[in-house]
Amino acid sequence: MQISIVHVLISIVLFFVLFFGIGFILNMLLRMTWIMAILYPIVVLLIVDEVSFTDYFTNPKESFSNLAENIFLLTPTDIIILFFGFLGAILSGYVMNLLRKKGYRMF
Repeated sequence: MQISIVHVLISIVLFFVLFFGIGFILNMLLRMTWIMAILYPIVVLLIVDEVSFTDYFTNPKESFSNLAENIFLLTPTDIIILFFGFLGAILSGYVMNLLRKKGYRMF
């Protein structure tokens, strides 16, 4: 399946903004600066896997082997898009630290 450069660019921006926004909101609500950067690998695993969450408890061997196979089948385009999502999550933590240092107490 071919993906155009326009789709890649839009996906990069969407993942960056999505995870920056989610990280920013979680930082404001939970007051835990790096929470989204810590949760991001779990979110990526949930995006990549093709089995339900309960299958990891009912049939762990097959579920984890399927997950490992899906991770190794990621294309470079998918990895780039997921990487920019991770950058958004990290940048939200950095921005939150910066705002707190500047004296914004609500953040």
